Amino acid sequence: MENIIVYVDDAAYALQILQPMLATGKQNLATRWIVVGCAPRVTHRVSKWVTKSARDSWRRKWAEKVFAQLLPVLLRRGDAMVSRIAQPTLHTQTESLIKEYGTARVLDARRPKFGQDLQPVTATQAKDSQSVLAYAAALAGAGLLVATD
Repeated sequence: MENIIVYVDDAAYALQILQPMLATGKQNLATRWIVVGCAPRVTHRVSKWVTKSARDSWRRKWAEKVFAQLLPVLLRRGDAMVSRIAQPTLHTQTESLIKEYGTARVLDARRPKFGQDLQPVTATQAKDSQSVLAYAAALAGAGLLVATD
């Protein structure tokens, strides 16, 4: 059985990433999808007023909604799906999942966010850091487009 660990924070975006894999997947080899839900961060202002148990409950409900959208698509071919909620450090969670399930491919299907660096999911993954100059260039380019109209 082939194991694939998928990190997800948006079901629609993850399905776009997974469609080519599902279409060209090996029909004779069963796949175990280990889907890890990475819930959005709770801001500091909100966390002051909400208890830790309420935040955990919200994360579980959020993850159930995302997993419910992915479940029919991933299990269409008779594969298996295991769902987890992300821990604070993703690369240690990846290592523990590999120890638990054996060799696995890791797929980062999280939606990139403008102005926010995503945490790497493996120790060898290059951290995609976007500098202030990249944002300034994007803003200048958008301003130039508006100015030419």
